[in-house]
Amino acid sequence: MSEYQQLINGQWCGAVSGDVWELVNPSTESVIDSVPFGDGRDATAAIDAAAGAQAQWAAVGPYGRAEILHRAADLLHDRAESYGAVMTEESGKPLGQSVAEWRSAPNYLRYAADEAKRIGGRIIPSRAPNRRIDVTYRPVGVVGVISAWNFPVYNINRAVASALAAGCTVVVRPSEFTPRSAFLYAATLADAGVPPGVINVINGEPHAIAQTMLSDPRLRKMQFTGSTRVGKILMDGASRTVTDLSLELGGNAPVIVMPDVHDIEAVARGGVEAKYRNGGQVCIAPQRFLVHSAIVDEFTNVVRSESARKSVGDPMLSDTDIGPLINDDQRSRVESIVQSSVDTGATVETGGTRVGGPGFFYQPTVLSGDLSGTAVMTEEVFGPVLPITSFDLLDEALEIANSVEHGLTAFVWTAGLETAIEASERLDYGMVGVNDWYPVTAEAPFGGVKQSGLGRESGTEGILEYLEPKTRFFGGLST
Repeated sequence: MSEYQQLINGQWCGAVSGDVWELVNPSTESVIDSVPFGDGRDATAAIDAAAGAQAQWAAVGPYGRAEILHRAADLLHDRAESYGAVMTEESGKPLGQSVAEWRSAPNYLRYAADEAKRIGGRIIPSRAPNRRIDVTYRPVGVVGVISAWNFPVYNINRAVASALAAGCTVVVRPSEFTPRSAFLYAATLADAGVPPGVINVINGEPHAIAQTMLSDPRLRKMQFTGSTRVGKILMDGASRTVTDLSLELGGNAPVIVMPDVHDIEAVARGGVEAKYRNGGQVCIAPQRFLVHSAIVDEFTNVVRSESARKSVGDPMLSDTDIGPLINDDQRSRVESIVQSSVDTGATVETGGTRVGGPGFFYQPTVLSGDLSGTAVMTEEVFGPVLPITSFDLLDEALEIANSVEHGLTAFVWTAGLETAIEASERLDYGMVGVNDWYPVTAEAPFGGVKQSGLGRESGTEGILEYLEPKTRFFGGLST
């Protein structure tokens, strides 16, 4: 096996065209590998394989599928250290975070494997005595997964785990910036006994592959993680074959910090850690810090000090806190948002510039002041930028929090039960962390509202995304 080839129908292969993609290390800007870079023909070959394998995989049943997925989970756990280094090299994520991402993958496989065993059906009492009604579930069929680069394994695994557990087969198109992690993931599932054609991984031109998926009636569902702009394009394309969609389209998470928190310094330190994880390139990262005016100065002082101490550099080193952004386009975008915000009234407390030398590095940056209407409050930054603004009344904070098009994740920090309940109920978001910086886990649904997407991943809801209910009516029965 070549670790860094496409996997189609159990075979490792190059692109049909023979084209390759030069993979760049974002911390050095040097080419580290050449990987296949295909087009719609590769997508069609993968769909052929997935469609051919689907009925047999579904027939394995939930217990048989669970046994294989548990073996895959064991292998991923054992390989996390070596796979983490590959992820860091291609994504720029600090090594400890890469290893942790691989180590979390088994949780999703195990949960999905076991939860699928519990998806039964139900009997519906009929108003007619000679009729029986029941509901059963069947796999949707072939699933396309198109993923983002910020979590090269997590983004793929949460969809694939549920889809495979439900009896679907999959065609995965990872980001061209982080394909090797996806190849390693697929190789591990194959080693665990996932049959040929059940999981296929291709790499190539994103538009051509996506349009091929949307145009092929055999592919019944697509899961996409990425920008709202691309999500809308996929929604338009899905109308051609009425392809079902699950979309995770990013966020702009507000953080409401109330004056009754027990330890302001601890909350501020925790916010810094959560904000700068993966250089801020996290969909659920806290972004807009709305801090009560009674504590905003103390909170800002801690955040400024903690941010200035963060080390930026080689993500392979254990003492590095923040690695590079994924590419120069992303760094330029972050720079533009910061500069626009400063031009419209934001104050730079620390940072605010790129780091010199090779690599797409940007300093951890804290902005303060009256930030209403600034780009840092209205756009998803996706970088190491932490804006702080103040409020006086909870109603004011909630209005600011709900004012954007995104609705993925929000955060509330308070010691008051009534405040926690009121704020969490009024926040127009799919997930709310109350005194919790990391509202994500295999056993709970993940997803947003408004323009943050459609559908849910993980949890029981994540399994149901890949199953179709079938209602059966049996008439003419003797009573």
